[in-house]
Amino acid sequence: MCDLIKKYNVPGPRYTSYPTVPHWQETAPSISDWERSVKSTFKATNSTKGISIYIHLPYCESLCSYCGCHKKITKNHSVESPYIRALLKEWLLYKKMLKGQKPVIAEIHLGGGTPTFFSPYNLKLLISTILEGCIKHENYEFSFEGHPNNTTAFHLETLYKLGFRRVSFGIQDFDENVQTVINRIQPYDKVKEVTEIARKIGYRSINFDLIYGLPKQTKESIALTFKLVNQLAPERIAFYSYAHVPWAHKAQRLYTQDDIPVDEAKRSLYEYGKQLLEDAGYKEIGMDHFAKPNDDLYIAFENGLLHRNFMGYTTNATQLMIGLGASSISDAHGAYIQNHKQIESYLRSIESGNLPILKGHLLSEEDKLVRKHINGLMCGLKTTFDDNNRILEMINLEQLEEMENEGLLAILSKGIVVTNKGKAFIRNICMNFDQYLKRNKDNKKVFSQVI
Repeated sequence: MCDLIKKYNVPGPRYTSYPTVPHWQETAPSISDWERSVKSTFKATNSTKGISIYIHLPYCESLCSYCGCHKKITKNHSVESPYIRALLKEWLLYKKMLKGQKPVIAEIHLGGGTPTFFSPYNLKLLISTILEGCIKHENYEFSFEGHPNNTTAFHLETLYKLGFRRVSFGIQDFDENVQTVINRIQPYDKVKEVTEIARKIGYRSINFDLIYGLPKQTKESIALTFKLVNQLAPERIAFYSYAHVPWAHKAQRLYTQDDIPVDEAKRSLYEYGKQLLEDAGYKEIGMDHFAKPNDDLYIAFENGLLHRNFMGYTTNATQLMIGLGASSISDAHGAYIQNHKQIESYLRSIESGNLPILKGHLLSEEDKLVRKHINGLMCGLKTTFDDNNRILEMINLEQLEEMENEGLLAILSKGIVVTNKGKAFIRNICMNFDQYLKRNKDNKKVFSQVI
């Protein structure tokens, strides 16, 4: 295993989309192209699947040095109201575009930044206004990311009354040494308190975000973390690989490469944590995710209904996802766009009455074909060659055969299946399908290491 990790620990995408953002076209789709894609996907799927809305709330009161998200550090809460107004103006632009049929909302997710930086009052104003004139899908799921240090009972009660039933708390690691070096101090007692409040209010699914490969992290800190996690027993756990990209995020330069576990040392942290989770009754799902057997995410995985988009794994397979806010990404099935990353540029664009599009991509038929196979691998650990074998002309079959000899996958007459051993290399397997990687060889300053 050690030799395989050294061999395959190369820079590579996480595949929340295909093509991945760095490989999008150099120019964004025109407004008319984007509007056409949104309208056609909305018309075809709104009444059945509904639509998803991702809302990026970028403000944080302090900087977590490991973080790779788009954020703005401030303690000035006067920024809340102008930003909320801009989000609502952006949503109004989309509602005008979607006129003629009430939007059916299947999914809302509040991400960041720190969504609970915003007051409960402002969050209520935001969500209640967005829902005006819309219909909730019969299987809707509303979720938000909460910082344990500033998520109050009032936040949880307010969002619960608006239909939120899932909350994700960013934990990362409970070890004080690790928390100190990543500047994310949150005592266990605080996490316990906010988790118990959420359960008392009625939240049916609580997720903990954990990270392996952090600076100063050891097997001892992983053991401590999961001992405390198991006492709180969240329904879901995301156990992510730390993405070290100091060229993109300056805060990651606050510690040295010597502080970070790499290669076999890093992977051993995951395998150790995975074993602790499985011993506690959690089931592994796709890549980096675990859930209790009765959780909707695991049930979707078992039934082949798991979906992956820019928000990660989800049970709602919507084809239209509208991203609101600075840096948000939207997916209209045949096209992607990303909003301006800088808050000031985003606000100016909205104030002028324009969609704040920074860049995007119109998917070719080749893109759609490859995306189908990569999604199959990421969500179900298998894919089927059922399209006249066109994909066989595009993929690196020789490399896949080498991976089969290494025990990472099985090549069948009509597709491939990832083995248990191969789960650690799922991103590498997907990379063999990626046509943009074949044409762009230098990914060192684009993607984090795969393992």
